[in-house]
Amino acid sequence: MAEKQSFSIKGNRKNKALVEHVAEAVFTVCALLAVVAVASITVYMIINGTPALFKVGIKEILFGTVWQPAAKDPSFGILYVILTSIVGTTAAVLIGAPVGILTAVFIEEIASPRLAAIVKPAVELLAGIPSVIYGLLGIYLLNPMMYKLEIALFADAPDHQFTGGANLISAVIVLAVMILPTVINVTVSALHAVPKQQKAASLAMGATRIQTIFKVLLPSARSGIAAAVVLGTGRAIGEAMAITLVSGSSVNMPLPFNSVRFLTTAIVAEMGYAAGLHRQVLFTIGLVLFVFIMFINISLTKILKGREDS
Repeated sequence: MAEKQSFSIKGNRKNKALVEHVAEAVFTVCALLAVVAVASITVYMIINGTPALFKVGIKEILFGTVWQPAAKDPSFGILYVILTSIVGTTAAVLIGAPVGILTAVFIEEIASPRLAAIVKPAVELLAGIPSVIYGLLGIYLLNPMMYKLEIALFADAPDHQFTGGANLISAVIVLAVMILPTVINVTVSALHAVPKQQKAASLAMGATRIQTIFKVLLPSARSGIAAAVVLGTGRAIGEAMAITLVSGSSVNMPLPFNSVRFLTTAIVAEMGYAAGLHRQVLFTIGLVLFVFIMFINISLTKILKGREDS
């Protein structure tokens, strides 16, 4: 009867070297795939987004205020669309980020284990809701409320163009709710990663729980919190379906009670039937959106690196 060979994680140098080289090759290929994917997307967007800039003119596209692609003398100004994305995303982050961060603090530091076990799954469930559901809820719940407010505020304004509640405020509120799960989950992870000794030392020095949270825990987790805000910003600026349903999708100045159109909704609303120069301009809008997202990511990386170096 042959003896059973015992399993051992130890091996000869040759086998170990082979495993190391194979693992290194696999990791390198995975990293290269990520780089190639980003580079391919960048090149594709530049190739398809720049022709319209030269045909129509950079000034007319980026700084024009009239969007009439189907007119006899078409106009492709997207300044209001760009401003709407900037204003809407900024407002949504200013509303959603503080609420998300404070909710994360509640889950991680304030709530009892039983209550946290209820709130955290609810937040995760919120993240799993499809964006079109947010849009439908906005149409049937939020827009009617905004319309009543609009009637009350502009009852004596004959020049006001009523939107039925589909306006910038509705879009901002929906975006603020949609970024909450991202901000909350990442912030909870960042707070959980703070060494427990820091909290214990602060409390031992006589600091209250609130002082410990705002003076010790949040500053220690600022890198993770910043990452949460950036991820939430990316979610907000890249959202399309829900915003299409609640914003009115009209090209106007981004004022609170105006029907507006974001960069993403401009592409979604017209790409299905666009052709020729019109279609090329929509790719230009996609390029502008891509540049915005890259700018946000690069800016945050530099800010975080500067803080870590200091």
